[in-house]
Amino acid sequence: MKKKDLISITDYTRNDYLRIMELAAEFEKNPNQNLLEGKVVASLFFEPSTRTRLSFETAISRLGGRIVGFSDSSSSSVTKGETLHDTIRMVSNYVDLIVMRHPIEGSARYASEVSKVPVINAGDGANQHPTQTLLDMYSIIKTQGRLDNLKIYMVGDLKYGRTVHSLIMALSEFEGQEFHFIAPPELAMPREYTQFLKEKNIPCYEYTDFTPEVIADADILYMTRVQKERFSDPIEYEKVKNVYILKNEMLKLTKDSLRILHPLPRVNEICTDVDSNPKAYYFTQALNGMYTREAIIAHTLGLK
Repeated sequence: MKKKDLISITDYTRNDYLRIMELAAEFEKNPNQNLLEGKVVASLFFEPSTRTRLSFETAISRLGGRIVGFSDSSSSSVTKGETLHDTIRMVSNYVDLIVMRHPIEGSARYASEVSKVPVINAGDGANQHPTQTLLDMYSIIKTQGRLDNLKIYMVGDLKYGRTVHSLIMALSEFEGQEFHFIAPPELAMPREYTQFLKEKNIPCYEYTDFTPEVIADADILYMTRVQKERFSDPIEYEKVKNVYILKNEMLKLTKDSLRILHPLPRVNEICTDVDSNPKAYYFTQALNGMYTREAIIAHTLGLK
């Protein structure tokens, strides 16, 4: 059977997305299933992570699997000069599945070409974060009851935000979408994504103002942090780090059905006074990550 990797969100079809949604709902009802009994999963995080790593490792544990790997590349032979090629070749001898995060774009695709076992991309630089996209989609379908005919507003770091890039690609497979991008010119959505939407005749609009009037019609408000680690110039980061801050008073004109998503970690782009608003969904969104990643693992290994 052909090895099934998840490197880019486009590795999955529309039917795959819907299947993951079904499986995630099933795992939410019953998260403890011994589907990975006797199997070992490598968790290779060359870049810091809290939610992604812990939700994957919790998902593996709840499925009865064992975990090997590292959460800091400084504890691996990378510090001795070992190449990614050799690390992946070696690790794939020991395990049934590799979950990997790496700071360099394209690293996950390269790892999948070297590995003997399936590879799941847990984020490669500013490129893709497909498992975050799938948990975002599960959060959307839970709160909106659908994945089509949505008005999706994305705010903040749209240039380096791999989560928004992947989400655009996935949601474009469903009818009736409308995208609204709110970012300073320095962090605007890359042209390749706006051009992609244009070619698919999906409307998208760009703003530099972040006001209650601009976001009043949103179904989903997707906030992102300005990612300090992606900036080579600290001065450029300082100029844009606090450019948009969501405050509770800004939500007065929004729909009752609006839900606020954020891939987390939050820095200061959402005030804590928003947390108690019923429209705030980002902490439940993070919980949905465990169920969705159980679904992705089961789907990748053909266990469901």
